[in-house]
Amino acid sequence: MSSGVEADIALDAAVVLTLGMNRVLGRAAGAAGRGAEALAALAAGKAKERAAALAEVEAYERALRRVLERNARIAALAETAERLGADVALPQHLQPTDQDIADLDAWCAAADTALDEAESRLSRHLAAEIGEQIFPPAATSLRTELGPATGRPPQQETQPAQAEAVRQRLERVVARLLPDVSAEDRRAVAEAAALLPGASGEEEAEGVLTEVRLRVQAANARTRQRREEERRRAAEREAAEQAEAERRYVLDSITSAFQDLGYEVQAGFETLTAAGGEVVLTRGSWPDHGVRMRVDDAAQIRAAMVRTRPAESEDDRRLDVEREREWCEAFEAARARLADAGVRSQVTWRLEPGVKELPVTDRARRSAARAAAPRERRRERG
Repeated sequence: MSSGVEADIALDAAVVLTLGMNRVLGRAAGAAGRGAEALAALAAGKAKERAAALAEVEAYERALRRVLERNARIAALAETAERLGADVALPQHLQPTDQDIADLDAWCAAADTALDEAESRLSRHLAAEIGEQIFPPAATSLRTELGPATGRPPQQETQPAQAEAVRQRLERVVARLLPDVSAEDRRAVAEAAALLPGASGEEEAEGVLTEVRLRVQAANARTRQRREEERRRAAEREAAEQAEAERRYVLDSITSAFQDLGYEVQAGFETLTAAGGEVVLTRGSWPDHGVRMRVDDAAQIRAAMVRTRPAESEDDRRLDVEREREWCEAFEAARARLADAGVRSQVTWRLEPGVKELPVTDRARRSAARAAAPRERRRERG
């Protein structure tokens, strides 16, 4: 096993939840005290107690995430209201502190109602704005036969009451427009609506309104697609952050486990870095040996013992086997420590001590080549 080993890693559910919870607490700083209590109970509990604590933390984390989602929606609608120049009532952001899950859920339910109403008000504000842009300057030039025949010439200017009725119909259509549609979509809807004052009759006016409806529907579809894309990207960022947190946790746990066993964790012989998922383990009593270890996506450990200089004798090779056995024992001891930290591992491949000569690091090869070159030149001159 010592000169090569691979092991699959599985993080305890409590560890995974704790890492996710810590990120949520970072975004809801006021809840840190309550979260710390839950995580402490999770760490200290026995099997049955841990199961109950795990369920409690999961429920609390879900409640916190719901609060954060509403806070984000409040911020988005506030930004939209500012852009539209509208004054709408929005709920205050909630900073979770010592509220229990029922309190958090009750706030979310009330916030949803208020936010839906605010979004509707913003849509109506946008519709009124578009209507006012079109009709005040054009109200007296609107030529249409919206009512029953009165004997007036078809091109006679429409009365203000008729123009107001048309505007109200338009605003009801445009009020379905989501308030956060793009500026381009708002312009497209307004351009279609601008044709309404020139309509020459009821049929033509209805055709214009139909075109407005179609543009509103298309704009809303694009807006919902954009919202979904933003949610997808947010979910991808969340998954990437979780994966990075898990990988970092595994690396830190490995570092701690082997440091406790007397190993030094180095940045690497060349470009290996812990941040890149690879570490190099050495010991003061191992001047010629080290262990290269890589953690792949917090899902697999790959480790191999290496030489820092080429073996030159049979004594060196016997020493290799001795060091491999030491490493074999240390690896098993480290696995037990990792298990205590919630990092379970299952060995899937190993190479027993002495089966294969230890590989030599690239730096050692280059050093040996540089040392051999002058000797070769001296032999040539001789």
